[in-house]
Amino acid sequence: MYIVAIGWAYVILMMAITSSSIGKALAIVIFLGVFPLALFVYAFDRPGRRRRSVPVVEEVADQGNAADSQSDQR
Repeated sequence: MYIVAIGWAYVILMMAITSSSIGKALAIVIFLGVFPLALFVYAFDRPGRRRRSVPVVEEVADQGNAADSQSDQR
């Protein structure tokens, strides 16, 4: 996924370098580079975000065991 984003960024950078003015170069970088790349990375990193947000079953079990052991010692 990231190789596609890097390739796209390279192409847009080359387009911006060959543009005739600074204003056009900035518009190309922002509207053809930054916005689409941010959308692409957000859309295609969805499984990774889901994986990071769901707690691991072992961690949840450890938290439950810690709470049980603390209540027994009181």
